[in-house]
Formats: sequence, C-alpha cells, structure tokens
Amino acid sequence: MRIILASASPRRRELLSQIGLDFEVIVSEVEEKVGAMLPEQVVEELSVRKAEAVLGAIGDSAEDVLVIGADTVVALDGQILGKPGSPQEAAEMLRRLSGRNHGVYTGVALLYRPGSAGSRDVPGPSVSTEGSGDSGALQRRIFHERTDVAFFSLAEEEIAFYVATGDCMDKAGAYGIQGMFARYVKGITGDYNNVVGLPVGRLYQEAKEWLR
Repeated sequence: MRIILASASPRRRELLSQIGLDFEVIVSEVEEKVGAMLPEQVVEELSVRKAEAVLGAIGDSAEDVLVIGADTVVALDGQILGKPGSPQEAAEMLRRLSGRNHGVYTGVALLYRPGSAGSRDVPGPSVSTEGSGDSGALQRRIFHERTDVAFFSLAEEEIAFYVATGDCMDKAGAYGIQGMFARYVKGITGDYNNVVGLPVGRLYQEAKEWLR
C-alpha cells in the first residue's frame, strides 16, 4: 500500500506519523478558491481537490494507493478565517477571536485506488465507488470534523508579542493551539487533533479497511 499525504503541513505529517502510518508527501498546488460558502463545504471541497490533483499526478500504479487530502479553516460568526496574508491581518484575526468561541473545521478526502496487480472490493455505505461493477475502481470517503475552541481575552501587547513570533502566519485563524498560543486557549469541545490540522482518529477509522 502506497499512502500519500497531499499536504505540506508539518503538523499533519506529525499526526500521521503519530498513529503509525508509513506515508510519503506530495504537495498539491491547487488554487484554494471554491464556490462553497459554508465552512464544512469549503474544507471538504478543497480536501477533495487536493487529493484528486495528487492522484492524477502520480498516474497508474501496480500497488494500491491511498491519497489523503485535508484542509482546515476557522469560522467565527459565519465568516471563514483562513491563513493571514500579513502580520497586520493576523493581529486583526486575533482581536476578533479574543474572548470568543469559534469553530475549527477540517475536511478530509480519502481516495483509494486498487493497484493494477490486483484489487479488493471494499464494502460499506460510506464508500463511493466510481464506475460500475469494477472492484478496481476509485473509491472515496469524504468527511469533516468540527471542534469548538474558546479563547481567553487577549491584551494588545499579548497579540503583538505572539504575532511577532511569526507562528501565526501559516495557520488558519492566525494561531497554533499546539504551540505557545496554548496559554490563551480557555477550552475546547471536540477533537484536539482536528484543531492541529487532522482528525487522525476518525481518519484511521474511515481508512482501516483499506489499510489491512
């Protein structure tokens, strides 16, 4: 089984390694613009596009292939907060999140393609199979997880200090819960790993029939 993570995120790499998967990384370069509006739809659509781009790039294979695409956003009052484009934008995001609750959404797309050397038919209602009567056809599972996060109130000097570290710049919502910003997190409801960038518990449960 060849497992491919279609993401450059070091945090997603760490999480997949943590659950014992042997995988490689091929970064998808798709444009992160979608027609969907709801955060759960946005992350699912982007995760699928990333996974499809990588699967198409690698071509046919004699071995089974599982491509994992993922995307994470923060949503506050119905508005999606992605990665900040500047330190000023990061500071503004943190001001908006200060003392508030918000949702973190991660979409995951699992694309499984049996290799040309042999194929397995994988049953289950959550599997969508492309093609008719072909056990070697592409199969996919697409889902999202939401975790609710509450912040303590942030003083201006705390925001300025954190933004100056640069840790905010490659993260949705301009913060990383697994780093020093944890000092400002009041609590979470849901999967902690989902906030880091990948709900690996559910991912494994969705994919384990293919991983046997």
